[in-house]
Parts: sequence; structure tokens; C-alpha cells
Amino acid sequence: MWAAAGVAALVLLVAMEITARRYGEPGPVTTQLKGMVFAPKPGPLYGGLALTMVVLTWRQRFLAAGTAIALDLVFVLVRRAAGVEAADGHSFGNGALWVMLGCAVLALTRRTGEDRALLLKGVGLGLLLVAGRKTGDAWLVITAKARPAVLDPYLAMADHALGNPSWLVGRLLRATDPIGPHLIHVVYAQLAVAAIVVALYQLRNVAGERRFPRHHLVRTFLVIGLLGPAVYMIFPVVGPVFAYGPGASGTGGVQWAVANLWPDTPPPLATPHPVTYDALTPRNCMPSLHTAWAVAIFIHTRRAPRLLRYGGAFWLAATLCATLGFGYHYGVDLVAGVVFALTIEAALRAFDRGWDRSATLLITYGTVVFVALLAAYRWLPMEMARHQLVAGPLLLLAMSSVVYGYVRTTRRWAPVRVPAQRTGARPEAEPAPEPEPA
Repeated sequence: MWAAAGVAALVLLVAMEITARRYGEPGPVTTQLKGMVFAPKPGPLYGGLALTMVVLTWRQRFLAAGTAIALDLVFVLVRRAAGVEAADGHSFGNGALWVMLGCAVLALTRRTGEDRALLLKGVGLGLLLVAGRKTGDAWLVITAKARPAVLDPYLAMADHALGNPSWLVGRLLRATDPIGPHLIHVVYAQLAVAAIVVALYQLRNVAGERRFPRHHLVRTFLVIGLLGPAVYMIFPVVGPVFAYGPGASGTGGVQWAVANLWPDTPPPLATPHPVTYDALTPRNCMPSLHTAWAVAIFIHTRRAPRLLRYGGAFWLAATLCATLGFGYHYGVDLVAGVVFALTIEAALRAFDRGWDRSATLLITYGTVVFVALLAAYRWLPMEMARHQLVAGPLLLLAMSSVVYGYVRTTRRWAPVRVPAQRTGARPEAEPAPEPEPA
């Protein structure tokens, strides 16, 4: 499975590199090679190094981290001496990448047998996280170049069924300025950090047990990030703050918006149609992958210590507020994101334990509901807007049914713990036989 994942990742990287270059943009392979010398974003690289270090002993971890920091200091000093200016937020991270590659070389040249396989798995896990981030960045650029028309008016009409939650939460968040928006933005931007913390807890025993657990959060994160962007090309959407507002993060603008309404005035009922948008803003709304990833974090913290459980619940709630309150998503995006995440999580768990009738039914049902949601958003938005009291509860009922099915099915999959009898315990006396009737 690890070899197949590596080959699939390599093929995907090459395909993304070719596609990105067709649109005149650097692909993930190019940006990754540049990250070996030029100043990269530190987050993904040090996150990948942290995942790689789960297979190392504590002494080796301190050595690897120290080497990465020392290398980064050297790179920073060389850049300053050469007068090279790094982009904002791109200051260090090269050392982490070089240490991961060094671990791979060490595994191939100095390790054998299970030790080599374990170290290569750790390196592969860390590099997959880094490659996934680079691939995602390239894919977002491709969505903007390849899909000039967006379907935001369709979702804006369908969102009437839920009461236009993005407009409501946007006004509430603005009322709490500056504390509320700052706190929520930190949570939204550091979702990957929260995922790495949870993953490190799940993988804390890898070095001692010399094996990875059958299922952990990193797998779910990577699969969501692999499959989700494909839907972006099928259902290109930029979000309320772009299609109905001034834009954000340096892209969009009122000149591209259908109308400058967000978050003060919900869009009026009108027959939707595709609209042209700029070639810079990613079409990354349907489904909401931030919601899907936050749901995955919530699921994987349910059996963790209390602090992680509370953190997982807080991160999910704050992420939902951020996606709506900043105008990045419509409410219907979040509904689709929840269904998407639960279906993928169920499929991965079924893959580990073996397929049976309950797994097939759950995954098939989740897939059908997800496809039905996309179809309704595309072809029934006006009916959903006109009949809010029917469409809104039906949307929530569809999502809730997938949640209920997931919880009910996975509880049956959980192993039953039999309490161990105390040593030396006196056996219970057998009941006396009942007298036979005369």
C-alpha cells in the first residue's frame, strides 16, 4: 500500500506539473525543487518533519530538529549576505526539507529490513504532506485558469433554504471586531497545525512499537485533499465575499461581483446563471474542504484525552464560523463538506477492517447523498429558494442522516473490550439445579 501510494503521488505530481505549465504557472515539482534553496513557507515543511520524526528515538529527534534549525540559520545568513529578499512569510524551512531527504538517504544506505522500511514510511509521510500542499496550491491556480465562469448565483439561491447563513454570520462577526475576527482567522489559518497536533498524538507510539497504526488522521487529510479539488472543476464557485462583495486576499473586486451585497443584504430571488470571474481567485468552495478537514479533526479526537476532545470541538465550531463569517463559503458548501468528510472517513475505516455489507451501504449512501446535493444545487436552486420551509429541513435531514449512519455503523465496528478478571478471584458458585417436577 505504501509503494502504491508513493507511485500514485509521483504520477499526480508529474501530471500537475505538466498541467500547471500549460497555463504558464510553476507546478508542484518546480516549487518543491525551489524550496531546497529559495525561502519557502515554513509551516508545511516543519509539519512534514514532525511527522517524519515519529519513527525516530528522542535522541534522534533532537538531532534532526537541531540540524534543521541550524541549516535554516545558515540559509538565512547567506541570503542576507547576498542581499536576497524573501517574500512575506517565506523566511525558513529549507532545513526541514534537507533533513527529511537526509533521512531517506540514511534509510537506503545505513538501514536494513524493518528499520529501513519504517524510516522510509516516516519520510514518505512527511514528504506526502509537503507535496500535498504544493499540489493543492498548483491546483487552485489551475481552477482559476481553466474555469472562467463560476456558479455562485446557483448556490446563493440554494442558500436561501438555510436562511443565508454567510450573510448572518458575517454581520455577527463584524460586530465583534477586532477580537472576534482576529481569533477566528487564527483558527482558520492554522487548521493544518491542529491536524498535525492530533496526528502526532495518534502516532506517538510508532517509534516504540515499530509500526504505524492502521488508521490515523493524516490519511484522511490527504485523501480529502486529493479528491475534493476534483469537485472544484465540476462545480466552480468562488464564495460570497467574491461574487457578492469586494473580494479578499488580493483577488476579486467589486468589478467582478454580481452585486456588492455581502454581508449586509442577502441576494434577491432571481433566476441564476453562470457568471465570469477573474483568473486569479481559486474556485475552491464546493465542497468546503476546510469544513471537511475540521470534521475529520473532530472525529479523530473523540477518543483522545479531554484537552484534545475539547480542542477538536472548538476547532470545528470556529472553522464553521470562519468559513461563513469571512464570506469564503455558502451554507450549502458546509453541508456538502460534512457529507464528503464522513463518506471518506468511512471508506478508509472500511478499507482497514475489511469490506462488509454495513460498510458498502454506508459509503454508497454517503456518495448518493453528496451527488444529490450537488444536483439539487445546480438544477433546483430556485425551487429551494421559494420553498425554504421544505428545502432547508430536507438539507439538514440529509446531512443528519449521513451523520447518524456513520455513528451507528462505526460503533458496531469498534472492538468490544472484555474486562479482565482479577488474578486469584474466587469463582462464582454455580446455581443449584432446580428440582425436577414430580
